[in-house]
Amino acid sequence: MQYDDLSKGVAAVFAVLTVVLTAIGVVVNPAVLFLALMFGVSTYVMYYHLSGKMAASLYERVERRAAQNTGGARRGGFGAGPREEWEPPRDGRTARGTRRARESQQRGRQSTRRRQQRQGKQRRRRQRVQAADGPSPTEAYRTLGLDPDADQGAIKRAYREKVKEVHPDTDSGSEAEFKQVKAAYERLSDD
Repeated sequence: MQYDDLSKGVAAVFAVLTVVLTAIGVVVNPAVLFLALMFGVSTYVMYYHLSGKMAASLYERVERRAAQNTGGARRGGFGAGPREEWEPPRDGRTARGTRRARESQQRGRQSTRRRQQRQGKQRRRRQRVQAADGPSPTEAYRTLGLDPDADQGAIKRAYREKVKEVHPDTDSGSEAEFKQVKAAYERLSDD
C-alpha cells in the first residue's frame, strides 16, 4: 500500500473515536453504541490490512482453491493459481508503487531512447554510404539520356522508357544495365 503512514493515522483516529463513542454510549445514550460499533469494525479492517494478514489470508485462499481445482497436484497452465516460486508482497506493497520499480521503469525508458537514437544514426549513416555508392548526378543524367536541367516528370518518363529497353526479362535486356538505370533513377529522385 502506498500510503501506510496516512492509513495508520486514520486507523488510530478511528480507534480513538471507537473508545470515545463507546464511553458516551454507555454513559449517555445507548444508540451511540451503534456508531461506535461501525468505527470499531472500520478500525479492525484497517488494522487487518496494514498488518499484512489480509494479503496472507487471500494468498492462502487462492492456494487452497488452486489445489482443489487441480486435484492437489501442482500443474502449470492457465488458471492453475500462483506458482511455488511466487511470493506474496512483503508489507502489502505492490511492485508498481515501489521506488525500485519506478527507477527500473525509468532506466527502461532511457535505454529505449538511447536505442532509438542509435538506430537513427545508423540509418542516416547507411543512407550516406548508399548515396556515395551510386552514380554521380552527372552520370545518372547521362545513363537516362537526359539534360541536367530535366524536371522530375521527365526523369520518371525517361526511367520508364529505359527500363522497358534494358529489363532482364526482355530479349535485348541486361541485368547490369537494368541495375545502372535503377541506380541512376534513385540518385536523381533523391536530389
